Amino acid sequence: MEGSDQAPHDIENPCIPLVTSMGEELDGLSPLSSLCCIYRVPERLRRVSEKAYTPQVVSIGPLHHGKEGLKAMEDHKKRYLQDYIRRTRVSLADYVQKVKDQEAKLRSCYAETIQVSSDEFVRIILVDAAFIIEVLLRYRFDELQDENDCIFNKPYMLQDVWPDMRLLENQLPFFILEELFDPDKIEVSSNNNNIERLSILNLCHNFFKNLMHIEGTDGNMEKLCASKVEHFVDFCRNLHLPLPLKPHAKGRLETLNTPSITELHRAGVKFRVGSPKNLFNIKFANGILKIPKLAISDETELTIRNLLAFEQCHCMENYINDYVVIMDRFVNTAKDVELLVKHGIVENSLGDSSEGSTLINNLADGVIVDPNDFYFAILCADLNKYCRTSWHKWQANLRQNYCNTPWATISIAAAIFLLILTFIQTVCSVISALPSKR
Repeated sequence: MEGSDQAPHDIENPCIPLVTSMGEELDGLSPLSSLCCIYRVPERLRRVSEKAYTPQVVSIGPLHHGKEGLKAMEDHKKRYLQDYIRRTRVSLADYVQKVKDQEAKLRSCYAETIQVSSDEFVRIILVDAAFIIEVLLRYRFDELQDENDCIFNKPYMLQDVWPDMRLLENQLPFFILEELFDPDKIEVSSNNNNIERLSILNLCHNFFKNLMHIEGTDGNMEKLCASKVEHFVDFCRNLHLPLPLKPHAKGRLETLNTPSITELHRAGVKFRVGSPKNLFNIKFANGILKIPKLAISDETELTIRNLLAFEQCHCMENYINDYVVIMDRFVNTAKDVELLVKHGIVENSLGDSSEGSTLINNLADGVIVDPNDFYFAILCADLNKYCRTSWHKWQANLRQNYCNTPWATISIAAAIFLLILTFIQTVCSVISALPSKR
């Protein structure tokens, strides 16, 4: 009887199994957290360049942990943890407890649910955090490098490892590095007088500004110290941001048809290397366009792509996005790259100018232009206005095509002088031929 009673009930409510299943799925969702800062790269960006977002040598954090091509570094990371324990004289149990106490907060920093056990999660975070801290310390202080160091005493090994430390999907929350790092426990003879200034933030600044060849960022440290750093990608983005941030400099973008470098050159615009303090210090005044120096290389592509991905996933302001857009407008052909190289603005490590222009243009695939909130809107308007002035084009044409060498200038001046003399002679001849008044 019990079975016969249940059958009609199921027939009358065919949605019950689906409701139950969906309820379980909804109950299993973790709540959104304001701490979330580490994301999977959106597919529309990833499909343009898979390699730019995927670690090649070392996994950092849980998202790529255990992948076949990255397992070779696992023992090396554990050796760095072992060295860090010896260096700080803090027990492994204490470090495990520190990470364990922060597990919930750490998990909240990842946009997706990390499907590993508590013990495995703590293991991954601790090993990777100690590895990162040791890399930063050994890069800063040569005396900490062991003669058998697997990274610093192997040619090019650091150049293989550190790009993986800039990938959005390959990050640890910055706070756990600060939690595990105690400068009072780091004995370095070359830093005895500056031990109070030894911090994860300063170590990061020293590491990234040197390896990324970023100049003029020392002034940004005050801003970095005052702000919350989420992870290394966020740190690198902050290094590049304008200081101070000037939201009022933004405006409405009237047209996307910004002149290219070649078109600006034909209109008489002169080019200068801008201030190295940040990428956004692009200025135009009195016919001179100043652009901060940009190194074009595979590393440039990797860095900008991950900064852009983080910005689109996490940030309200679209500074990197707008920088990529304006550079895409400036560079359309190999000729544009050649002009920038000629004026010292671009250092093209790829060698071929067409490859350089292709790299810059490909960076813009997947970007989103907000015409109502574009950082370089005023710059674009000023450049368009300058190029529409016929006098500027006439001047540039004369200078570039007829006065482009000293001898050409002298020849033009001599020709004009002869024309003037001929004109004077003609006038005098006409006057002398006129009948004189008696």
